[in-house]
Formats: sequence, structure tokens, C-alpha cells
Amino acid sequence: MPSPRRIDSARNPLVKEVAGLKVRRERDRTGRILIEGLREAERAAEAGLTLERLLLAPESWPDGSLETAEALERAVASRGADVIHLSPDAFRRLSLRERPDGVAVVALSPARTLERLTLPDDPLVLILDGIEKPGNVGALLRTADAAGVDGVLLTGEGTDLGNPNVIRASMGSVFALPIAAASAAEARTWLRARRLRVVATTPRADLAHWQADYRGGVAVVLGSEHVGLGAAWLDCADQRVRIPMHARLADSLNVGVAGAVVLFEAMRQRCG
Repeated sequence: MPSPRRIDSARNPLVKEVAGLKVRRERDRTGRILIEGLREAERAAEAGLTLERLLLAPESWPDGSLETAEALERAVASRGADVIHLSPDAFRRLSLRERPDGVAVVALSPARTLERLTLPDDPLVLILDGIEKPGNVGALLRTADAAGVDGVLLTGEGTDLGNPNVIRASMGSVFALPIAAASAAEARTWLRARRLRVVATTPRADLAHWQADYRGGVAVVLGSEHVGLGAAWLDCADQRVRIPMHARLADSLNVGVAGAVVLFEAMRQRCG
């Protein structure tokens, strides 16, 4: 394998170009995403994403990661990606982390359309409507992966799947799950066409979350913490559920926690 080229300056045009992918506007314009972190880069490679560049700062690699990082470098280079070594200063220019591990990848954004979403019979689907915080979206994707969710839809004006903090919080599950992005109206039409029952989460529901039926083909819908689900989602729901609480002060749960509670109840029913 030929020696990779090296960039030391944080002002290098390529470093600036890659750093621009931290902004959604540039991700949308270029059709590319920035994947930071050794584990996340490995999972993107394993998922078959088209990797264009591997950016490495060997001086920043944590103890014990040398062998894994070098194996990733060989694997990515063998697929024709451009491998570039950066100085720690140059790498920090493109990093979003307080302590970067010196590994990042530029990849083409995978297609995330409903037409490409392939699901088994009687799937469990998670719908995230208008969730803005990338950390919440990423955590929910990680939970969905752990709970055996068959597919995820992102709807509304929330964060995008290419946000580096979505990727980080999902621990790479964003690359393993079948995921699509669509408008809320398109998602509802898609659900009706497949005759999936809709379970909507709302604190104003009469049913506790464990009283709903999650067996068969079903979609669980979560809304943003700020406004919750809109009337269109609540009107189309076959069941509305809430998570009972015995709080002194708290009037709600973080949406990531709420999603985990509901999804693992669904897993219990479907696997029990």
C-alpha cells in the first residue's frame, strides 16, 4: 500500500471542505456525510457505504487502537478510497469532539427513500416525527436496533440522519437499520397501504403503554419533546398510549427514554 499523503495545516482547502460537512446545508448540497470515530467508521464500512476519503491523525489515536485503525486503513484503501493523514491540529478543524480519536470518513449519503425500504411481514416500525435534537435521534436509533425494530421513518422538520451527532449517538446503528426519511403525510399513506396499526405516544392518552397491542404489523410514533405529536398523527392512530409516572416534579420523560420504554415493551410482547 503506498504511503498516504499528509496534511499538517488546518487551513488546507481539503480540511476546510471536509469541515463544512458538519453543517447540514453542505451535506444537502454535496450529498456527502462526515463520519467521525473509529467505531462509527468501521460500521459504515461494514454496512457497505461508499467511502470517498479516510482521514487519519495517527498521533491522536488512543492507546490500544493502533491495530484496529491500521486494519481499517487497509480495508478502506483496498476499496479505492483516498487515505489522508492529518496533523492533530488539522484533524481538530473537522472534528466535533472534545477528544477526537483521529479517525473520520467522508461517505456518500445513503439513499433513504420509502421506495427503498424493505421490511419483513408484520414489521415493527418506529416513526420519529419532528425530533430536532440529534443526540435524541441517535439514541433512539441505537435503542431501535437493540429492540429489534425492523425499520425507522424520520418525518417532519427534525434533524437529518447525516448529522455527525446522530451518527455518534447511534454508535453506528444508523448504518445497520433500514431507515427512510419522508414527509409525515407520505409516511401515513405508506402505513395505510401496508395496513400497519399505529400506536401514538401522548401524555393525554388513557391507555398505559403496556396495555397496547404491539404484535403483528405495527408502527410506534414518537413526537418532539417540545410539541409532541400533531393532530394528524393522533387522529390516524389505532391506539394512543402514555407512560405512567409517579413524579414529584417531572411532567415528562426525555424522548429517548420514552422511546426505550415503549419499544422494549413491544419487544417483550413480540418475543414472549
